[in-house]
Amino acid sequence: MIESFRKGLQQWYELNKRSLPWRNTTNPYLVWLSEIILQQTRVEQGLPYFEAFSKTYPTVFDLAAANEEEVLKLWQGLGYYSRARNLHQTAKYIVDELKGEFPKSYDGLIRLKGVGPYTAAAIASFCYDEAKAVVDGNVYRVLARIFGIHTPINSSLGIKEFQQLANELLDRKKPATHNQAMMEFGSQQCKPKAALCEECFFNKKCFAYQKNAVAEFPVKEKKLKIKKRTLHYYVIIDAQRRTILQKRTQKGIWQNLYDFPLIEQDEQPSAKDIKKLLAHNDIYGLAKQWVWNEEAVVHKLSHRELRVYFTLLEVEDDLSGHKDAVRWSELPSFAVPVLIDNFINRFKF
Repeated sequence: MIESFRKGLQQWYELNKRSLPWRNTTNPYLVWLSEIILQQTRVEQGLPYFEAFSKTYPTVFDLAAANEEEVLKLWQGLGYYSRARNLHQTAKYIVDELKGEFPKSYDGLIRLKGVGPYTAAAIASFCYDEAKAVVDGNVYRVLARIFGIHTPINSSLGIKEFQQLANELLDRKKPATHNQAMMEFGSQQCKPKAALCEECFFNKKCFAYQKNAVAEFPVKEKKLKIKKRTLHYYVIIDAQRRTILQKRTQKGIWQNLYDFPLIEQDEQPSAKDIKKLLAHNDIYGLAKQWVWNEEAVVHKLSHRELRVYFTLLEVEDDLSGHKDAVRWSELPSFAVPVLIDNFINRFKF
């Protein structure tokens, strides 16, 4: 069964593989860049980001020389911003400590910040033909369905079981082709929904298809409870079209991105709360305030659901001397969360 699947998989891949820029290179920098961008991201969404990064920073030296704000700005809208911070820090490490040379083995690659078992296996096999099996979401799904594995893929036991099976299936003579084929097959044929089972070369031996249980695989343990948070943003504006934009330096969501002053609480902030917020920012002379959105803007993250309100505060103060003052026209140059970017683009004086 393993040999027939391996052979059929590679034949399928030769006929159905997409032409993607990171498949036409063995440059470890470009492969690493693509893998970090594509973590928890669909190819269609990640491709423009890969093209932008590889054009702006064509080598690891270029990426290492950039400042973090530039990297975060280019990453804006892709989410999971810790990936961008790790990407930048790892580039600097490779340049400063490894003289710009990527490790040439799985064991060396996995020591890099932001590089886990999947990414290390991908780079090692694609660039150096090392026989390391990749296991991503697509591979989990393919293996679970074909072999009828009920072990949850997000459990420690499941991670070990699927990795072991992937290792057994791996074509050690062609690890790069095999790994690419596994991921492509999961993405294009054995899809999460609407899998193309009728056209699948392996449907006669696929456990899930034969049991009419394709939608039941892979199995996952119960998801973490979604935490709900309410954010009240206050967009402070003076007569010269300046506003206050602050960098989020604390750990948590959007670390090192910029946003407006805010109050986080479920209930509507009182006049006293707003006055306290202004005083905390050394701003006085509130002339006018008005709510931009009566209904909350709902913004969903992996384990959080944000309900967001924007209120405009027009002040008599001249903000030109304020440390966080920014002209409204300059806002597009700052790295901000996508919900802030959407507001900036929609709000007009």
